Amino acid sequence: MRRLFKIFLPALCVVLPGCISNDIPYPHIVQNITALAAEGETRAASIDSIALEATVYLDETVDIENVRFSDYKFSEGAESDPDLMSGTYNLTSPLTVTLTKWYPYEWTITAEQEIERYFSVEGEIGESVVDPIGHRVIITMPEGTDLSKVHILSCKLGPREVTTMDPQLGPGVFDLRYPLKVAVTAFGRTSYWTIYVQLSELVVNTERVDAWSQVIWAYGNGPADVKNGFQYREAGATEWTDVPADRVEQTQGAFSCSIPHLKPLTEYVVRTVSGSDIGNEVTVTTQGTADLPNGDFENWCQIGKIIFPYAEGGEQFWDTGNTGTSTLGQNNTVPSDHTPTGSGRAAECNTKFVGIAGIGKLGAGSIFTGKFAKVDGTNGILDFGRPWTLRPTRLRGYFQYQTKPIDYVSTEFASLRGRPDTCIVYIALTDWTTPYEVRTNPRNRNLFDPNASYVIGYGQMQYSGTMDAYQSFDIPIKYRDTSRVPSYIQITCSTSKYGDYFTGGNGAVLWVDQFSLGWDLE
Repeated sequence: MRRLFKIFLPALCVVLPGCISNDIPYPHIVQNITALAAEGETRAASIDSIALEATVYLDETVDIENVRFSDYKFSEGAESDPDLMSGTYNLTSPLTVTLTKWYPYEWTITAEQEIERYFSVEGEIGESVVDPIGHRVIITMPEGTDLSKVHILSCKLGPREVTTMDPQLGPGVFDLRYPLKVAVTAFGRTSYWTIYVQLSELVVNTERVDAWSQVIWAYGNGPADVKNGFQYREAGATEWTDVPADRVEQTQGAFSCSIPHLKPLTEYVVRTVSGSDIGNEVTVTTQGTADLPNGDFENWCQIGKIIFPYAEGGEQFWDTGNTGTSTLGQNNTVPSDHTPTGSGRAAECNTKFVGIAGIGKLGAGSIFTGKFAKVDGTNGILDFGRPWTLRPTRLRGYFQYQTKPIDYVSTEFASLRGRPDTCIVYIALTDWTTPYEVRTNPRNRNLFDPNASYVIGYGQMQYSGTMDAYQSFDIPIKYRDTSRVPSYIQITCSTSKYGDYFTGGNGAVLWVDQFSLGWDLE
């Protein structure tokens, strides 16, 4: 009977396709853009394989209506419509690209292009408003100014090197008693701008005040040809304190300052000053401060085979890559009694080859704020970030590192083989609405990007040597905008900087301990 089965099985395989309709759905394997570059880009494109979105960043000298791509790769076996390597594309609006292999996936490609525009006038109050959408410039001058003889100091209304204006503005004296029409031409296209002047009785103005925990940032407008400044006091006090001149920055009539060494959760009053003129008062309350949960890395637990950086049943603020490496019998991040003080615990992160019988991949030891969501084959899916609304000014702590030569590399970093591995510690404040999903699978990789628009503040430290003992670190956080309030905090420590690409030195070790946040300025 067995012999008959073997004989007739091939025949059945031939006959059945003719009898059964082909109604089995094709697999829905997401087709991804894996590489994208444009001529004249200012930095590498960002590729989000979860949202199916890619963004290129263009220099202002690039004609955004005729963008030419220099590199374009996508999932093997897929077809692209259109083929971005042929022709030019108008990226003033999102471009839809369809990748198809059994099932179509629509990607959206957008472009970001920052064009520096400015307009300055002698004696103006504050800084001229340059409106590229409304094609207008608004200048504020003091009451009594002779508008028939306005001295324009500088003017740039379009991309450098390729823009012409008719009439050609600045430097020089112009009659601005009436709105002035200007034709601005770039890339063969002309837009028509209008230059307006408005008069103000207010000589100096407190425009905005942003209160952090121990620092206040203030912004004002005043005469461009004098030195302007700020004063502040604690609410309820009568005496004003002058902000030191070295903390005030001025560009024409726009000026700003930082006021450090303040009390948290305290009400302050801030105002602008310009000579004998005093601006309006703005009252704000500073934010509070907070400690990083388990920032001393004292609390750990083990659930099954996996070691976690929090007390059992306690707050899960930190996580590691152990959920992934434990599938092959390893915990790459563990508690250690090797600490800066000789007592307590620290976090020890190890870069190791994780596998069985030589089959596996390199795993970089890491600890981060967030949660390891799940394993994706031999890769990981992580939820980055913990809710956070305060604005620290720095991250402090202790670290010790022992590097190893990079002996495992990905295609992207093949040139690093043999070089010393590099550890990294970074902090980011972001405006995510939910935890940020990180994927390490090369097929749909999605990593944290410090240059992305969702990042409000960022700071990092890297080291590639071998240390004999712990050293302290102090990472200043640089903010893009003092008014934006974060919703998440992201802190990541990794033994191997390129561990997300499975690139690093087997045997490298990073110890970290006693993390804390600073709230003041130096």
